[in-house]
Amino acid sequence: MNTIFDLSAAKEILGRIDQLNQDVQPGWGRMDAAQMLAHCSSFQDIATGKSRSSRSLLGILIGKFVKPIFYNDKPLPHNMSTIQSIMIVDQRDFEVEKEKLKQNIITLQREGPGNDAIPHPFFGMLTSEQWGRGIYKHLDHHLKQFGV
Repeated sequence: MNTIFDLSAAKEILGRIDQLNQDVQPGWGRMDAAQMLAHCSSFQDIATGKSRSSRSLLGILIGKFVKPIFYNDKPLPHNMSTIQSIMIVDQRDFEVEKEKLKQNIITLQREGPGNDAIPHPFFGMLTSEQWGRGIYKHLDHHLKQFGV
């Protein structure tokens, strides 16, 4: 499984982001390309501890049992529910969000695995390795959503 902490995987994701077109329609979901980029940046902010989102009751009850969904080799399901605090509904500037996400990825990759004490709002505590795999998988999921 790829991890965002691997330089070649990070470069591959960055290359795919560069191929993204702001006018392409998503294969599923409601976000446009700029909103998706902002969503991915917001997700990375949670992963790095820059922001927090409270745990849902369902996450508290079953999160630890289903958390391998986040970091295993199987693709994320289309239209999977998302963390409400990072559901982007307002209009965003595509180029600004694209550059912000790319810089977040570069920083995350450069700094490497960090603190194991950052919980996922649904799945709970994750190791740095699990976060690295999950971040890659999340980015891959959304880039496929937009055909790149």
